[in-house]
Amino acid sequence: MKKSESATIRERWRIIIFEADTPAGRNFDVCLIVCILLSVVAVMLASVKGIRADYDRELVVLEWFFTILFTIEYAARLWTVKSSLHYARSFFGIVDLLAILPTYLSLLVPGAEYFVVVRALRVLRVFRVLKLVEYLQEARTITRALKSSSAKIQVFLLAVVILVVIFGSLMYLVEGEVNGFTSIPQSVYWAVVTLSTVGYGDVTPQTPLGQFLASILMVTGYGIIAVPTGIVTAEFAREYIHTSRRSCPNCSAEGHAEDARFCRRCGKPMPEAEESK
Repeated sequence: MKKSESATIRERWRIIIFEADTPAGRNFDVCLIVCILLSVVAVMLASVKGIRADYDRELVVLEWFFTILFTIEYAARLWTVKSSLHYARSFFGIVDLLAILPTYLSLLVPGAEYFVVVRALRVLRVFRVLKLVEYLQEARTITRALKSSSAKIQVFLLAVVILVVIFGSLMYLVEGEVNGFTSIPQSVYWAVVTLSTVGYGDVTPQTPLGQFLASILMVTGYGIIAVPTGIVTAEFAREYIHTSRRSCPNCSAEGHAEDARFCRRCGKPMPEAEESK
């Protein structure tokens, strides 16, 4: 009887902690996200010298309060799930562990407590609370477009590397150490800054030939910036061609592929699939 009651209590807490479909689960996740944000803000404020000097004790107490709170929450998650090891090795399980370790490590390694900003990753749970999972379909479209264009982007980056090495070497020969181009790596750094149109100005060409080469690199930079954008945009458009806006007659979910036979949300057959039978 006691074992059965324990299992029931464990299941209730599992629903509260891991499910956002119930009022209790939703309130738990909202409170958790608020605590995560407050703890991250506290750590950020602790890094400000003036604030730390005036409120060091309060910030330390606040940090330990959140750490103990998240430790209890992490232990509760391990207790309620059927496979503790599986959860501990999952993405959120690792993030939850990393969120509490830095504070304990700070007892041995001063300054380690600032790594608790990793807690911000836990805010990803907001997708579950606010029911934003449906937008992941659009995220998958972007991911597929980036993967499809990865080979072209790599070739493009290789061409850029070759270009900055060539211009960097030329500027080293033209300007030399007298004008700040003390080495080829330093000159390559200048070429990267110039090609990307950032232009820090810490190293500048002084000779007419050097300024002429710099002008060519600057103009080239404007054209190069548009290349990766065009590549990704083309792949993005291709993905949208293959992913139509067909909607399911049963649940109205959109974003199905032209050859989709079943709804991605409810699993019901799509009209075209029924006709093909």
